[in-house]
Amino acid sequence: MLQSYDTTMNTVTAVIPANASAPAIKRAIGEMANRVARMNTFEKYKKGAAESTLRHQLNDLECFASYLRGLTETLTSEPKFQNLDAWQDITGQDLHSKPAAWQGITHGLVEGFFDWMGNQGYAIGTMNGRLSAVKRYAELAYKAGTLSQEDYALIKLVKGHKRKEARRIDAEREKENIPTRKSAKKADPVRFSVEQACQLKDHDLATPQGRRDAVIMCILIDHGLRVGELAALKVKDVDFEASELAFYRQKVDKAQRHTLSPDTLAALMAWRDSGDMPLANDAPLLRSSRKGGHLTSAGMTERAIAKRVRALGEAIGIERLSPHDCRHFWATNAARNGTSPFRLQEAGGWNSLAMPRRYIEEATIANQDWQYGDTQISGRKT
Repeated sequence: MLQSYDTTMNTVTAVIPANASAPAIKRAIGEMANRVARMNTFEKYKKGAAESTLRHQLNDLECFASYLRGLTETLTSEPKFQNLDAWQDITGQDLHSKPAAWQGITHGLVEGFFDWMGNQGYAIGTMNGRLSAVKRYAELAYKAGTLSQEDYALIKLVKGHKRKEARRIDAEREKENIPTRKSAKKADPVRFSVEQACQLKDHDLATPQGRRDAVIMCILIDHGLRVGELAALKVKDVDFEASELAFYRQKVDKAQRHTLSPDTLAALMAWRDSGDMPLANDAPLLRSSRKGGHLTSAGMTERAIAKRVRALGEAIGIERLSPHDCRHFWATNAARNGTSPFRLQEAGGWNSLAMPRRYIEEATIANQDWQYGDTQISGRKT
């Protein structure tokens, strides 16, 4: 009778005969390691993803789950499907956390979900984002061994809508009386003038809330930070002596420093000199406020900042203003004042030139600032 011994790795066990050859042992241990890797696929991905990314993906997958549940209810309402227990498993539960939940997911279901969102009137950007989340987790499920290579390959082929298609699709949906813009996303950014930007940055520096609001709007408008980057700022990130602001762009994994604009420096100095800015270096730079305007000891969440920006916009007649609208203004204003795309890419924290181009508005005249060189005709023939 052959003796054997157990090798255990994170609750996965391989039983290897005592007289097994070296290649057989390596193969058994390698297969065991593969099983462990498949079990931890979702957890490993989540450890490296930003909290905001995971939050958005959770919402996206819950929408996909809602579609699957609706599909299941429709099918099981028919007598011929009532006894098919397999359909009861397609409920979309735990798509965000359990690879097993992806069993039975096919490209047809994914494509059907995308078409369903279109018929429900979801914004094109929302549809594309949710499709991207579904495909991302389908990839994880494939790595975990839940989805077959064929199913995953076909899911990857499901395409979203390109930006240039969005207006045509919305026009078609309007003709069919399908309400569009179902989501919090706006079709286009809210645009505001330089004069309005000055109004948004100008606050009563004699009040704690006014000083805090000035810091928020100056950083958003003069430096183009994303709302998550602003919310993450600490007291130690402001270097008053060098007049610099240090921050981390989690979305692109990049640490940067900006020279503070005169308005931002003035707002931050008022924030510091008043005693409103926390003393601890590791404390959040911003402080939340109550309805009466009194500050609390807590920092501000992304949602709280977005809500305050919207209120400040409404106060001067700008509806639905968001922190990202301020980033759009910053990029557009920089481009209009001669900032090169390469410098804008660096300052804005983008990985490629494709992204800053989306935030730069087209010139009113297509060949504005065009240099003709020596090719102009000096006179006309009579």
